[in-house]
Amino acid sequence: MLSSFSPRFAAPGTATAVLSALGVAATLGVAGPADAASPDGPPIDVIVRYDAGGQSAAREAVALAGGTVGESLDVIGGFAARLSDAALDRVRTAAGVTAVTADAPVRMTSAGGDDDSWDGEGAGAGAPTQLTTTYGITRAAGVHSVWARSDATGRKITGAGVGVALIDSGVAPVAGLDGPGKVVNGPDLSFESQAENLRHLDTFGHGTHLAGIIAGRDADVPTGAEADPTKFVGVAPGAHIVNIKVAAADGATDVSQVIAAIDWVVQHRNDPGMNIRVLNLSFGTDSVQDAALDPLSFAVEVAWRKGIVVVVAVGNDGAERTRVSMPAANPHIIAVGAADPAGTTGRGDDTVADFSTRGDAARHADFVAAGRSVVSLRAPGSYVDAHHPEARVGDPAGRFLRGSGTSQSAAVVSGAAALLVQQRPTATPDQVKRLLMGNAQSMPQGDHIGRGTGQLDVSAAAGASTPNHRQSHPAATGLGTLEGARGSAHVADSESGVELTGEQDIFGQTWTPSTWTQEAQAGTTWQGGTWNGTAWTGDGWTGSSWAARTWSARTWSARTWSARTWSARTWSGSGWS
Repeated sequence: MLSSFSPRFAAPGTATAVLSALGVAATLGVAGPADAASPDGPPIDVIVRYDAGGQSAAREAVALAGGTVGESLDVIGGFAARLSDAALDRVRTAAGVTAVTADAPVRMTSAGGDDDSWDGEGAGAGAPTQLTTTYGITRAAGVHSVWARSDATGRKITGAGVGVALIDSGVAPVAGLDGPGKVVNGPDLSFESQAENLRHLDTFGHGTHLAGIIAGRDADVPTGAEADPTKFVGVAPGAHIVNIKVAAADGATDVSQVIAAIDWVVQHRNDPGMNIRVLNLSFGTDSVQDAALDPLSFAVEVAWRKGIVVVVAVGNDGAERTRVSMPAANPHIIAVGAADPAGTTGRGDDTVADFSTRGDAARHADFVAAGRSVVSLRAPGSYVDAHHPEARVGDPAGRFLRGSGTSQSAAVVSGAAALLVQQRPTATPDQVKRLLMGNAQSMPQGDHIGRGTGQLDVSAAAGASTPNHRQSHPAATGLGTLEGARGSAHVADSESGVELTGEQDIFGQTWTPSTWTQEAQAGTTWQGGTWNGTAWTGDGWTGSSWAARTWSARTWSARTWSARTWSARTWSGSGWS
């Protein structure tokens, strides 16, 4: 099922132009005078953004216009409100107000049905701690025994020195991800890159959750003490995250941005201090192009052939969906489904999660990993945090959120891949995939197609000999269409509402597949900060982050929001409630 909304947008050329479709109305529960019938017409749910020091004035303007103020959205300098249509212009022109964006309900189809929710089942007091925490996940998957091993240089196997590229919604510098060198900021290719206070940061809340699962580590956890149930430790706590942000707070991004991000990872994988050997991509479109033709599929295959283990979520469309998302449809890369532990400590009753996309006999999940009610790091003030406080675990102001989805499963596997890469630095992506698939633990319960070869067992993979294996799937050409790669979701011009369609990227540059595919294979798509003929970002590093650049071309904002656009159901995991 596809869900969409068509909000109004802020004028281009302002910071608000890229933050205009947060879709917060469905869960705010604001009520008050504007709910009553009025000669000004029915109330409209909006997002009000204010300038520095203008919060009080903006809130007062809403009240004076007969509206009601809803939940704060501090991370973007705004709040939700409800106004009559006639009051919109009065508030827009009030002192302290920078933008008022009309909104509409959003439905992010979750694991439990058509509710706009994160999966908070059991969150708080009495929540199960051994199954859904990273401690429980790593213990069940045999990671603890791998941490106790050493590599050829004598270092404990924690993913040390391995870079995991995370193409997502950004990463917040919260505890567990704030250690020296833990997060390296690549280019911000999102629509928020033009706002200095938002650049690289996770305004949606999805990327931070995944980064914690992959490589989080509390500052007071010394090497050798990772298996401490009282601390937060991800699957590969010694690895570093290379943060390439492509999605804004409203989830808005175009396939061209994701492809540009993959190209950047390939081209900069061997830069000093990077050593990018794993790529986590929890993005998936409902493209129906053949994987051999689809440009997004081609991009991840190039990364794979360049020595990067690409881990992609299959999607959250459940057993009825017989086609995995793109680029999980590419047979070379690792496609991950979600396992449901069924609320027990043993694996004998584990099943494929009901939301995990089944696929078909030709292409389905290669194997599954824990994906139900996974507890990881919270990005305070982000979209998910603001709209699903019930997903917080323990103290309402605490560090953690619980979420479900094949995105979380992919993050677990990305961490596992980083461990194997540290253990066997010369292993190819094909060999890492065979180690993980061939040593997965059998699952007596559940769909035999949707579960692939079984459930992730990192200990068994680490204990096996490196296979002499090379996949024989035909090579992709990438000569399909960019529009086909988008599937059913598009971004739109922030002023006119015209959707970005056809063979052009976000700057309106023509997409020429025959040229791009050659450059992608050669690793020359990026020339400094220029991609496809337009300057997207700066030309190099500034401190620990890739330099930003002011965009002179048009900017776009979200217009269509599809429940199947993202393998994590629009970056939210499958559920947050």
